[in-house]
Amino acid sequence: MAAVSEYFGMFNAESGVKPVYRLRVKTLSQGLCAGQSLDYHDSMTIHLRPELEELIRQDVQRGPYQTVDEFVERAVSMLHEQEAWFASRQTEIAGEISDGWAAAERGELASEEEVRARMQDRKRAWLSSRQTA
Repeated sequence: MAAVSEYFGMFNAESGVKPVYRLRVKTLSQGLCAGQSLDYHDSMTIHLRPELEELIRQDVQRGPYQTVDEFVERAVSMLHEQEAWFASRQTEIAGEISDGWAAAERGELASEEEVRARMQDRKRAWLSSRQTA
């Protein structure tokens, strides 16, 4: 699946016109052969605040993304992955928060030094795993 965006208008503070992107989603149909064009099956209009529009432009100009389409597609994919991860671990995360809160209420808190030492250990382990990978 690929997303294609079209830009409709510029933000104008005097008129209150906001930037509008219409995402036209291309989906692969059964039996689609190489070289055939894709049909647009669905579309949505997204209103962006000017500061978000500028962030997208900066990322595209900086080079990691060649087009606004590529940026939006990657951003939506990453957000979807993150939301799916949280949803699949919701019970586990809630349990850990509850356990931590109960420990804090019992006065079982780690000192600043203990927390820093644990974080340093985690950082060393993470860096080590990246160097071996």
